[in-house]
Amino acid sequence: MKPPAALYLLGLLHLLLGLNGLVGGALLILEPRGSLLGMSTAWLGHSPFSTYLLPGILLLFCMGVFPLLTLVGLLFKPDWAWAGLLNIYPAKHWAWTYSLFTGILTVTWITVQIVLTTYFWLQPLVMIVGLGIVVFTMLPEVISYFTISKERHARGKV
Repeated sequence: MKPPAALYLLGLLHLLLGLNGLVGGALLILEPRGSLLGMSTAWLGHSPFSTYLLPGILLLFCMGVFPLLTLVGLLFKPDWAWAGLLNIYPAKHWAWTYSLFTGILTVTWITVQIVLTTYFWLQPLVMIVGLGIVVFTMLPEVISYFTISKERHARGKV
């Protein structure tokens, strides 16, 4: 089956989110006071954090590495057994499930961030990316492309 055009837009959203997460997370780890990103620890006033170190680590992995891993899965559909361990939709390739996870995680991340911290100009942009990931992941042609045939599923090839 030929990949749907929407898959490439979905991939672009994962790429943008992943690169943003890698760079932002790395800069927060390198400078936990946030100055490399023009941020202040005063913005953390209503959060449980005194510096950006732990948020930076979470950002690096949850919003950097995870979306890029998902991007590889979306584009190449590798049969990685370990990646299928968190796949709660066995009739779908793990990359589709991870894409849905990424979108939901992004929307949740930004919602919590808005509640706990001071407004930052990237928040609405990242929220739009997260919502876009959910919408593109749920398009019928994308769902169909990542649906595993019954024969393949029966052989354990997920």
